[in-house]
Amino acid sequence: MDSEYKLYLQRSQNELNLSIMILRISDDISLQVTVFGMKQDTYYSATISHAYYSIFYSAKAYLLLKGIKTEAPEEHRKTFDAFSRLVDNGIVDVELLNIYKNMLVKADTLLHIFEFEKGKRGRFTYKRIPQANLEPAKESVKNAQFFFTNMFSLCEKAAK
Repeated sequence: MDSEYKLYLQRSQNELNLSIMILRISDDISLQVTVFGMKQDTYYSATISHAYYSIFYSAKAYLLLKGIKTEAPEEHRKTFDAFSRLVDNGIVDVELLNIYKNMLVKADTLLHIFEFEKGKRGRFTYKRIPQANLEPAKESVKNAQFFFTNMFSLCEKAAK
């Protein structure tokens, strides 16, 4: 179990790093065009998604150290519910739960948008949707950084 929580923390850090890279690529048109040979575009939805996964995996790491392992089916819901119980019992700061709730809602919202837009494909231009996600993407990265930092600290304390 000791090394398994570390793997979740590493995965969380990896997802956080990826969300930051995707945000920077979305903001840097010259990088997109000259380095990657892509047309100008934004990837803010992917930024939000990877920031969410950073939060998800760091929560799983902490839960594992508390003797709680969540698995499929409904792994995301089970992880969130277990994390919520730790907050309700005063073990985890309520503010961290609020960040996790916020990210969970964004991930669900993105899934709904994807499903909705899939049906409209070919009739509309999607250019506005990714660009409109700039502020939520920045907020998601900030929240994931805050959440990861705190979960990492809690895991270090719990592992001692």
